[in-house]
Amino acid sequence: MPESKTGKQAPDRSIEASYAAMGYKAVCGTDEAGRGPLAGPVYAAAVILPEGIEIPGLNDSKKLSEKRREKLFDIILESAICSIASASVEEIEELNILNAAQLAMRRAVAALPACDLALVDGNIAHDFPVKAVTVIGGDTKSESIAAASILAKVSRDRVMYEADRLYPEYGFANHKGYPTAVHREAVMKYGPSPIHRLSFLRNIPYGK
Repeated sequence: MPESKTGKQAPDRSIEASYAAMGYKAVCGTDEAGRGPLAGPVYAAAVILPEGIEIPGLNDSKKLSEKRREKLFDIILESAICSIASASVEEIEELNILNAAQLAMRRAVAALPACDLALVDGNIAHDFPVKAVTVIGGDTKSESIAAASILAKVSRDRVMYEADRLYPEYGFANHKGYPTAVHREAVMKYGPSPIHRLSFLRNIPYGK
């Protein structure tokens, strides 16, 4: 695995290459964003990086600045075969967040025009439409998973910016729905918005 300009290891395509050598023709990486927030949907993306396409700077979306993620988002969409999907707040409440995140990733993989193997970030892969291989810490190891993490993160952040416009009292533009002190205080003061995950608010004394 190569090192980034900061001296830290950066993802590469060695995992993708190992499965290509086994005969898989279209290996995608998939990742999700938004398992931890108190509000909003969970997003996922799936990305196939064509041979010969290099996208410098790919890494786990959490390790990149917002400005860098936004720039890479456009480059990935222009350069790669990719899809973006989500699971709604209602689906999160019905299925639980783990299963909803899996659903979003399955939707993203299923929407690709061609894919015969999915590299799934994490240690769980349930009922994918193609062969699925889990990769713990995949967004720091696989370029295709890292690219998927960027697409998912940017897509979800944009939804939360829109949520901030609709429900400005919660400060979604700043925390994107994550359980910061400011966010928790807003829920206690105003109660939940239509996009809050009520099952995530059980320990927050609102409306009392």
